[in-house]
Amino acid sequence: MIVSCFTQLNVGVLALALAWIVGVYVGSMTLNEVLAGFPVQLFLTLAGVTLLFTQAQLNGTLDRIAHASVRLCRGNVGLIPVMFFGLGGVIASAGPGNVSTAAMLAPMAMAVAGRAAIPAFLMAIMVGNGAQAGALSPFAPTGLIVNPLMEKIGLPGYELRTFATNFAAHVIVAFAGYLLLGGWKLFSRRYEAKDGDGSEMPFSAAHFVTIAVVLGMLAAVLLLKAHIGMAAFTGAVILAALRVADHEQAIRKMPWVPILMVSGVSVLVALLEKTGGLDLFTSILAGLSTPGTLTGTIAFATGIISVYSSTSGVVLPAFLPTVPGLIERLGGDPFSVASSMNIGAHLVDMSPLSTTGAVCIAGITNPEEVRPTYNRLLIWGLSMTIVGAIGCWLAF
Repeated sequence: MIVSCFTQLNVGVLALALAWIVGVYVGSMTLNEVLAGFPVQLFLTLAGVTLLFTQAQLNGTLDRIAHASVRLCRGNVGLIPVMFFGLGGVIASAGPGNVSTAAMLAPMAMAVAGRAAIPAFLMAIMVGNGAQAGALSPFAPTGLIVNPLMEKIGLPGYELRTFATNFAAHVIVAFAGYLLLGGWKLFSRRYEAKDGDGSEMPFSAAHFVTIAVVLGMLAAVLLLKAHIGMAAFTGAVILAALRVADHEQAIRKMPWVPILMVSGVSVLVALLEKTGGLDLFTSILAGLSTPGTLTGTIAFATGIISVYSSTSGVVLPAFLPTVPGLIERLGGDPFSVASSMNIGAHLVDMSPLSTTGAVCIAGITNPEEVRPTYNRLLIWGLSMTIVGAIGCWLAF
């Protein structure tokens, strides 16, 4: 976790190297025993889902859905940031996840904010938290990482509750910010879209086919209990066979960095479990808390690390396995502790040091707004460590 905070080195690669050195040459384990911790099903699930939605993004389907949503606001300026929050939550929950959704929507949202004279900071809070709200969907990459971890620590069947608690936390934070920043005043203003701003992007047959394939994948998972990764790979093959998406380009554009990061860290965490290192880490965390402050303390700890590190690739894979040990030492409800980790780690991701905050900064069209918005988002992200800690302590 420390390395991930201060260097650009992929922590997954480092974790694999450390697992090999420590497991084989220090722990006298075989390579097969070390690699037994590689999350094969998780890797296939992440690869399948991200491939399908990368194809949908590259062929313009997701962009057209976003532009169509802007038109639904019918020029109501106050409704536009609310729409971007809802759109971010819906798209992220459907499969692309928070990072990909923020990267897709933020440039458009910030451009619309500039044209409609919506404060950049307010728009960033809404579109960023909207994407973050969908992060723990059972179909999204982070949800696909967290849910097996939850099952492994004795919390199976909590997928929807995990998703709902994180979604609710971001709704509360985003709309509190919207009101505090004067978003309600925007409802008295109108915005007229201009030619060339992308608001009239038409749907073609290829886009309708892509939407049908994505809906078919979701239906297969929900109704037929199909494996989401395999269903997504099948959908990707269909789009490629029908030539409505660039299959090879999508494979090159897939987010391989976080996929490798999660996989490598999972191997190292599995090794820690086998060698007793996880018990030591749990003891350190337990020493920082009391039974009455555990949820708040753990939300603060995951939040402060997540400001500088990867939430899905490093923080949650490292912290969630400690839940049973923390409950054994301090007592409490395992789901409350796990939810505090999930929420605390995600609320801070509006910081410009995280991807979601960074893509919002990158999308600002007025250069004079970049530095002030950067500073405000940095303060906002850091303040979420306190907000998350207090909120989780009160809620759980």
